[in-house]
Amino acid sequence: MKNDNNETSNDLLTEIAVAYYQDGATQEEISKKFGVSRAKIGRLLKQARDEGIVEITVKYHPVYSAKIEQRLIERFGVKRALIALDQPDEESQRMQVGGLVSNYLAQTLRGGTVVTVGQGRNVSAVAHHMGVIAPRDCKFVCGIGGIHPRGGRFNADHICRQLAKKYGGTSETLYAPAYAENRDQKMAFMQNATVKQTLDLARKADVAVVGVGDMSENSYMVDLGWFTTDEVVQSRLNQGVVGDFAGYDFFDIQGRAANTVMSDRVIGLGLEEFRRISEVIAIASENSKPMALLGALRTGVVDVVATSVSNALTVLNLDEQMLSLPDSPQQD
Repeated sequence: MKNDNNETSNDLLTEIAVAYYQDGATQEEISKKFGVSRAKIGRLLKQARDEGIVEITVKYHPVYSAKIEQRLIERFGVKRALIALDQPDEESQRMQVGGLVSNYLAQTLRGGTVVTVGQGRNVSAVAHHMGVIAPRDCKFVCGIGGIHPRGGRFNADHICRQLAKKYGGTSETLYAPAYAENRDQKMAFMQNATVKQTLDLARKADVAVVGVGDMSENSYMVDLGWFTTDEVVQSRLNQGVVGDFAGYDFFDIQGRAANTVMSDRVIGLGLEEFRRISEVIAIASENSKPMALLGALRTGVVDVVATSVSNALTVLNLDEQMLSLPDSPQQD
């Protein structure tokens, strides 16, 4: 009998929740329909939320997102801020942000445009976003070397090929690993004529699409074995590193590049090279990245930022708090 009562109770909760949230009935109307006091209806609606029968999702009005975008534009001098609604998990959030970037590219890319492409989950989400896009003759070039064997769809080369397929354009591979074992090996690759040719094209691109990474012991780069946990921790503790830009340059909260042992092993474009590209689109969707995103925005390299509502608000709040501290550097 106990199980039957529970089932009946859940059925009643569901019926009341549907009547109130979906059909728009008032609590008074539901009270009369089910022969239950209005006070109890209120308690049952709360119980429905507590037990997960009803999930409340806040949908931000476009005007709200536009106001956040305007604050980011005024504070950091970016051209655009693509703000996605908050999602319940990281993968959904990446796809939501990736969709915004994909739509933005569909509206802005023209025939003959050269696009430098980074690596990672966020940039990959842009390439794999579903949607009908009018073909245009764009060229997608790797801005960082390849990841093997575990990189898969997060590899810059794979992303370039996917974008070229999506837009009906072409792609160019950077025939070098993303991360060398030491500085000497890196310099040997950087001096190779084929590698130099591709990087030169990437440097002269019209647009760049890159990810912003955070300095975590659980980061993608540590997971793939490029850097050790200790190297990441030491760079954070000793040099104040909060993130990486496009997998290459590491920076602190003020946006200043930090010369770490990790930088000596990356084969790709650095911050100053991205600075010369007309439009740099930086993506950071995960809720672990506000500090990294703030540092990236303070580099002055980012022209278009793509992130979530909560990340955007956290970045703005962090920036305001830091500016209110004594001797805190003012940002232009």
